[in-house]
Amino acid sequence: MIREACVETLEQCRRAESLGADRLELCARLDLGGTTPDWQLVKEVLKQVQIPVKVMIRPRGGNFIYTEVEVAQMRASIARFLDLGVPGFVIGTLTPQHQIDLPLLTTLCEAMEGRPVTFHKAIDEVPDMEAAVGQLKAIPNLKYLLTSGGAPTAQTGLGQLRKLLKCAAPEITVIAAGSVTNTNLQQFHQALGGSEYHGRKIVGEL
Repeated sequence: MIREACVETLEQCRRAESLGADRLELCARLDLGGTTPDWQLVKEVLKQVQIPVKVMIRPRGGNFIYTEVEVAQMRASIARFLDLGVPGFVIGTLTPQHQIDLPLLTTLCEAMEGRPVTFHKAIDEVPDMEAAVGQLKAIPNLKYLLTSGGAPTAQTGLGQLRKLLKCAAPEITVIAAGSVTNTNLQQFHQALGGSEYHGRKIVGEL
């Protein structure tokens, strides 16, 4: 299985790698659910760790409905990170009706120049998650879906996660998240049968 550690400092990145993480999701402000990290931090992380790094593109905490100014900020961040050689991105866009903002998402994914994209836990706010997955499949480089199945934790969203695994494959890989830690991962993996898992403590305390 793939263990993706959610991190916000260089020290956490190094420690996650040393503890066996397979991949990193690098963010700022995890207390707000994750925002776009600092350019200099991303540059240093890419220099100092060997495992793949995904970078969050989210200009602020709160909802996932973005203004034109915020979209411009997101596009600028994407361009700067592409120049650094960032191998993957994490993003999510919604409409005021809690549906995927597909036109905006498509535009931003195109700006990522073929890098694999993860649609993050904004998906958990969409009422019909399986229909949303069908929409996401229309974007060629949308390869991952980070979700707890619309529930507070992955464990309580287990039933929905099982459905999402089936409807997302083979185009999109579901990454189960939401209080998945190194202490409950094996048991949860046996229950879900997924291939990828994500968390701040997925390989232990950072």
